[in-house]
Amino acid sequence: MNLKTSTPVWRLGTLAAVLALALPAAAVTLRIANQGDALSMDPHSLNESLQITVVENVYEPLIWRDDKFKLTPMLATSWKQTAPTVWRFELRKGVTFHDGTPFTADDVIFSYERAKGDGSDMKTYVGQIKEIKKLSDHSIDIITSQPFPILPEMITHWNIMSKKWCEENQATKPVDRRKGIENAASFRANGTGPFRLRERQPGVRTTFTRNGSYWGKVPTNVDEVIYTPIGNDATRVAAMLSGEVDVMEPVPVQDVERIKANAKLNVLQGPELRVIFLGMDQARDELLYSNVKGKNPFKDKRVRQAFYQAIDIETIKSRVMRGAATPTALMLTSQINGYAADLAKRLPYDPEASKKLLTEAGYPNGFEVKMNCPNDRYVNDAEICQAVAANLARVGVKINLEAETKGSYFPKILSRNTSFYMLGWTASTVDAHNVLYPILSSPGDGGRGQFNLGAYNNPKVDELTQQVASETDTKKRNALIRDAMKIHQDDIGHLPLHQQALNWAAKKNIQVVQLPDNGMPWKYIVVKP
Repeated sequence: MNLKTSTPVWRLGTLAAVLALALPAAAVTLRIANQGDALSMDPHSLNESLQITVVENVYEPLIWRDDKFKLTPMLATSWKQTAPTVWRFELRKGVTFHDGTPFTADDVIFSYERAKGDGSDMKTYVGQIKEIKKLSDHSIDIITSQPFPILPEMITHWNIMSKKWCEENQATKPVDRRKGIENAASFRANGTGPFRLRERQPGVRTTFTRNGSYWGKVPTNVDEVIYTPIGNDATRVAAMLSGEVDVMEPVPVQDVERIKANAKLNVLQGPELRVIFLGMDQARDELLYSNVKGKNPFKDKRVRQAFYQAIDIETIKSRVMRGAATPTALMLTSQINGYAADLAKRLPYDPEASKKLLTEAGYPNGFEVKMNCPNDRYVNDAEICQAVAANLARVGVKINLEAETKGSYFPKILSRNTSFYMLGWTASTVDAHNVLYPILSSPGDGGRGQFNLGAYNNPKVDELTQQVASETDTKKRNALIRDAMKIHQDDIGHLPLHQQALNWAAKKNIQVVQLPDNGMPWKYIVVKP
């Protein structure tokens, strides 16, 4: 050995230590599987839970709900009411979009105009806003059309986009899923959030990376998220059991116990703020998809009630949902402000009463109608629709079930090209107004009734909803909410089915926050060694 050219052992150890310090730690990749995909990266294009939870890792609102589901500052640092219709917001300084552009009041005003414009699916969140005035680069006044005490709760899913980026990329208008209109915002993204979009393959895989210049501190140690839609339940569960994915949602109710039995996996369960319901076209003089000509059976309350009482909700709960559902007669859950427990009892399941009502309405032999249903959105959604169709067949109603992916389902029903459909609604503001205004009110300006897809219409409900919006006395407000809900219930305006339970799965070394609106903020996910 040539001692002059050899390296002492102690120096080799020092060199190894220096190299270890110089090299970055191994990147942490999180693999998430879901039964469906976010249909766009545009935060104003689709008001749907999965879409929202994905894009809100990239984009951010002024206020949002934290890991305890409490209102917390986001792009706004503070807010206060300075007059009955004026809210002052101080905006966070030092925030940049992913392309390095500074965040200012101009982006908020632009995002308001964009969110309330044609093609936006988020109008209901900003529908009570009359205008936004810029006081400085980091201070604004939001002026509402009437006193609106729940404004902070309403804007937690109104996400802010870069005015400069949208103008440069011809994305000043939202992607319109109803008309099949796409733009750069559907496939690219430029938010202020903790994760950046790296690669988008719709329906196949979308990859996100950690935003190294994020303005805030977050607990996550995840550097990369690979999001993969796996529509087939068995395939998705197999990927979870084999370790190919790290987090999965939803877990099919029939597979919950199987995953619980795996020593390496956890099942996360909790109540969801979502109510699954059926809607009916009550506007057209003749249904689009029915064998009844010259009439619309759903305009007759007796027909709507016949459908309601033909549904065996307890069997759906036990056999289809394996107990992971709470039947309800209301369009909102017990966790929502304004919930009236005395209205929650359903009409009895009574096929004979249904037949009698159909006969009285002039349909002694029932009739035929098409039902639209998603098959990649809710837990056992297609199975629920199949059960409903079987129930209705027993009273003489033939259901032509069209179960399809969200990609074709949403454009169809959101353009009201449906006669009978299944939908779910999460009052993510945790307030009944978020059900009254978008679902139960008649379609109108400012996003009113935007998701009242069967165009149910009762002027008294509209009037009460407007009063609810501005009433500040809790007792009076709850009484108004109850009155509106009772009128809608007596009208059989929609057919509420049940509140669902959340079922997620994750490897035991992964810490995940499960929010009751089915939100999964990646910035709270920690992967342990």
